[in-house]
Amino acid sequence: MMKKWKWLCLLILIFCLTGCGSKDNHTSKEYLIYDVDKDENKVNSYSMDVEETEIKDILQVLFRALKQNPESTGYKSAIPEGVDLIGYSLNEDQLILDFSVEYHDLNPIQEVLSRAAIVQTLCQVDGIRFVSFKVESEPLMSGSGYQIGLMSADQFVDNAGDEINSTERAELTLYFADKDGNRLVPHTVECVYNSNISMDKLVVERLIDGPENGDSDESGYATIGSDTQILSVTMQDGVCYVNLNGGFLNRKGNVTPEVAVYSIVDSLTEIPGVNRVQISIEGNSDLNYMETISLSQPFEKNTEIIDNAQ
Repeated sequence: MMKKWKWLCLLILIFCLTGCGSKDNHTSKEYLIYDVDKDENKVNSYSMDVEETEIKDILQVLFRALKQNPESTGYKSAIPEGVDLIGYSLNEDQLILDFSVEYHDLNPIQEVLSRAAIVQTLCQVDGIRFVSFKVESEPLMSGSGYQIGLMSADQFVDNAGDEINSTERAELTLYFADKDGNRLVPHTVECVYNSNISMDKLVVERLIDGPENGDSDESGYATIGSDTQILSVTMQDGVCYVNLNGGFLNRKGNVTPEVAVYSIVDSLTEIPGVNRVQISIEGNSDLNYMETISLSQPFEKNTEIIDNAQ
């Protein structure tokens, strides 16, 4: 009987030890940590294994990574030196970050790249789809006075990696304004471009550049002001997301708001696979463009505004 009890105790001990060992044998998850190059023209990423499993613990690890200087001397942390993350809150799938007042000292380009790096890093956490910024408990505002609002990772271009120097040739159908500024006129242009750029971004860049031969009855008239800058252009599920800076709000000559918006929409929907276009201004689509057109929903191609007679 004593031998049986000894064997039983030994089996129980082995079971307990095996069970304890399995609890500690959890796997870590790999995250990409985004930072900003010192020339402030792109973001970079490196991988890091995170062993924590609770969201609050994962966030603390990622916050520290975003704040520390990268090992590469050519890059700097996404949360710049002198800027502190003074608090955060999580409301369902929305993460709200509150930064110190020094965040306002960032120049516009540095601010957008830092914001892109932070959002792309944190949106990898399971359960977080959107991130919004506050500064000293006040919502972050754009240079044009609009609230930035919720941001997702796909609103920003991931331009990390080596630049590809090969070129390609493309034929684009771009829509510029007619002389009166209230109709769109299609123009086919050929261009040679760096293969590093996506076709949808190329289209928006060419619209901002205006007609190749300058404004004229033959080549059409520019619809977008030259002070407009592209913050990001991304594609997902047939929707092209175009994020522009506040320069887009400056009206170009006599061009109507409808012509300005649909010059982008109709040009982009010429690209195979693009069915709709969502436009935002510095990350915010909850506004009315020129107090006329709501940007809250994606746009479909508008053929009624096109003048094919010219």
